[in-house]
Amino acid sequence: MILDISMWIWIPLALAIVLAFINQTKASFALLGITLIGAIIEQRLNMVGLAGIATGLLVAYKTPSLEKKWQLGAYLFIFLWCIALFLHLIPGFNNAKVLDAVVTGPLSVPFTLYLNLDKPLILFGLLLAYPALLGSKANLNKKALIYTAIPLFSLLPLAWGLGALKPEFTIPNWWWLFALNNLLLTCVAEEAFFRGFIQQSLSKRFGWIAGVAVASVLFGAAHIGGGLLLAVFATLAGVGYGLAFHYSSRLWVAVAFHFLFNFIHLVFFTYPIMK
Repeated sequence: MILDISMWIWIPLALAIVLAFINQTKASFALLGITLIGAIIEQRLNMVGLAGIATGLLVAYKTPSLEKKWQLGAYLFIFLWCIALFLHLIPGFNNAKVLDAVVTGPLSVPFTLYLNLDKPLILFGLLLAYPALLGSKANLNKKALIYTAIPLFSLLPLAWGLGALKPEFTIPNWWWLFALNNLLLTCVAEEAFFRGFIQQSLSKRFGWIAGVAVASVLFGAAHIGGGLLLAVFATLAGVGYGLAFHYSSRLWVAVAFHFLFNFIHLVFFTYPIMK
């Protein structure tokens, strides 16, 4: 593991994300401000990157109050801003490399892990631009969630049967770092964008089946860099996460399903998926 004192800035960021999910918006954005100031001080962010963040957040803040004729353009801007953050296209960020070419076990292939500062900002932009992002307080359909979980988690043994994974029970000493990063910085950002924003927006206009389908295909396409097989499995997993969101009406449930899927993959199978 590669850890240094400058990484303290991810602590208030993690707390900001947790507070956002329990509707403590003011405290959440205050901690985000501390994170960004700290990132400037620790040289994890420069003024160019800060300008890119400020622009996106300002447009997001203004979007809900715009006239309908201007909202579409604003949402398109937010969509592209989120894509740029996902792909690390906004300059000025110095994300921290914390794992360098590590393996979970002798059968796995090396992978590298970064603590990203840019990608988690997607949550905060979407919270401002799309107030319904976190879902509603509708009753949980527990039976439907169980029926969703069974085929979703069956994708891992299916990948084994297709030769993309092998069983390998390992608990690496950096599991906690993977878990925190994957839960708060990866799954939250991806679920906020694909389920909270895209799926929910499309579901309200075209119905929930279309919303789940389109969001899942886009989620799979986002993983095409890992190979066609990964993109296919990501699409199928996206259907599971989408159904978890649909049957719970809570974004945190989709995040939990996503994280559990990734963590089970890490502990019980070779990681990452083979191309």
